[in-house]
Amino acid sequence: VVASYQTLRRATADPRTFVGRGAARSMAERAQETGANMLVIDAELSPSQTRNLEDEAGMAVCDREAVILNVFLKHARSKKAKIQVEIAHLEYLRPRIRGLGLDMDQQAGGLMNARGPGETASELLARRLDGRLAELRKQFARVVSAGGTQRRRRTGCARAVLVGYTNAGKTSLMNALTGAELSARDVPFETLDTTSRCLTRYGGDVVLSDTVGFIRRLPSRLVASFESTLAEICEASLVVVVIDASDPEWEMHVATTEAQIVRLGAGDVPRMYVFNKMDRARALPSRWAAALDGQPFVAVSAHDPEGVAALRARIVSAARPDDVRQKLFVPYAATEVSAVLYARCRVLGAEAFAQGQCLTVEAPRGVIDGLRQQLRRLR
Repeated sequence: VVASYQTLRRATADPRTFVGRGAARSMAERAQETGANMLVIDAELSPSQTRNLEDEAGMAVCDREAVILNVFLKHARSKKAKIQVEIAHLEYLRPRIRGLGLDMDQQAGGLMNARGPGETASELLARRLDGRLAELRKQFARVVSAGGTQRRRRTGCARAVLVGYTNAGKTSLMNALTGAELSARDVPFETLDTTSRCLTRYGGDVVLSDTVGFIRRLPSRLVASFESTLAEICEASLVVVVIDASDPEWEMHVATTEAQIVRLGAGDVPRMYVFNKMDRARALPSRWAAALDGQPFVAVSAHDPEGVAALRARIVSAARPDDVRQKLFVPYAATEVSAVLYARCRVLGAEAFAQGQCLTVEAPRGVIDGLRQQLRRLR
């Protein structure tokens, strides 16, 4: 529960306490008046600044990165997400060991219990943290390797990725588009795992992936920890930027998302902009067009089946721009060709004849050419 808040303006941050000694004491007095027991700073503090601020304020201090890490720890569910978050958390704690409230006195060492060069409690804890980090990194390498194998199996599929500011409704849209039943609670960072589902129910599928949400000033440590998860964006055929149309700060959300996409090296991947939560929208479409520099966008609500169906068709077309439509005559005896055809093409229509079927299909030109060669060899 937020007991009170205070905004400070400084030309430069105080190197010792970030906010300055006077401000720290003022905050401590205000905390005592309101019954608060923790001071939360909306900035990234160094370990020494955190310790000095705790000494000046006389209470626990938590910075922006610690708050976000705690949210991530709460929402991590899969093995991969738990490992990623724990690595980021331990890396955050490692330089802050001195402030953990432990007795850091020199331990007894040497012969006959004489005081000697024994390890301090902080050194022991640091060694344990280093060991745990090494173990987690090995586990993470194995999980990433398994994920790479799964992505290679989808190389024949076009991939679209949902990205956007946290709480923009990406998972709700994912559920509506694919029929998935993923958790979509109205809380920040509900999704920490990249989840993929088939967007279409025919061969040559378009695979849609839901990714972790972005946030303004996302700590670099967390971006590094989720690099393998966010790598899905760089490998996509289409990036679908989901924007919360009901949020008054949607323009800042778009700018933050665009900056993160470029930061990840996916600036050249084709994009589609989707304004979600149209049932609660506040801004006008004319403002959206101006903010996006005239780039096309789609307005939809995840609760509108017709709008979702139209969005699905647009994503499929944009993710597979090289698809061509063709009619192929496939003899009934050509079972191998039929298997490939149904596995890698969209069958739009079929007409039966005595010797076989005339199928209207849609697929990449290379797939169509390969099927034609197989059919010619059967003649």
